[in-house]
Formats: sequence, C-alpha cells, structure tokens
Amino acid sequence: MKFSKKNLVYFVLILISICLGLASRKFSGSLPDFTNLYLGDLLWATMVYFGIRFLFSQLSVTYSAFLSIMFCYVIELSQLYHSDWIGTVRHTQLGGLVLGFGFLWSDIIAYTIGVFFGQLIDRLLVSKSVFK
Repeated sequence: MKFSKKNLVYFVLILISICLGLASRKFSGSLPDFTNLYLGDLLWATMVYFGIRFLFSQLSVTYSAFLSIMFCYVIELSQLYHSDWIGTVRHTQLGGLVLGFGFLWSDIIAYTIGVFFGQLIDRLLVSKSVFK
C-alpha cells in the first residue's frame, strides 16, 4: 500500500472522528439527551468510512460508502449473537467501543447518517482537493 497526502488527510479525519466520539462520551452530561443517544454511533460510522477510504483510497467514494455501511450493519447485527467468548470481548473497553452491546434500530439510522456525513466531507473537502 502506497501512502499519499490523501491517505494522511484520511488518517487525520479518523483521529478527529475518534476524538470527537470519545469527547461525546466524556461530556455526555453536558449534551442534550437526543445527542447522547446518537452522536457516538454517528461518529463511529464516520470514522469507519474514513478508515475504509484510508485503507482503500483507490475505491470510489460511493463504493467506499457502501462498504462502510455494510461493515457498520454487520457489527450491529452481530450484537444479536450472544456467547461467552464474544461477551468477554465486548466487556473490554475496546471491544465495547467497537462491537457494542445490544442491537438497536436507531443505531442503524445513526450509522447511515454517519457514513453519509463522512461521504459528504469526502466529496466537499478531500476528493475535490489538491490531494487527488
């Protein structure tokens, strides 16, 4: 994999998404309830989109969005599966952040909006920039 300036931009966007997502948890007491319910999932999906773009920058924006949505949906659907080993993974800090705990339809909506948001940022800022 050859890294370019464009990859660096995606990496920085991943870090920004992670920081905003962690901040949304840390400062949840200062945010409106509606925001607390969905912001973390939205930012997680945005980070997934930028991660796909970072790893596979040669793919189209649309196909990257499709892969990101599918990844997010599979992770959410995996929350319907319960066994001891995956429960152990989910109860670690990283496992809980990545895999979550329980299936919610609202998370599917938040993921869809998050990937759309990432795609919008990509189309407006990255893909049209000098980093092509």
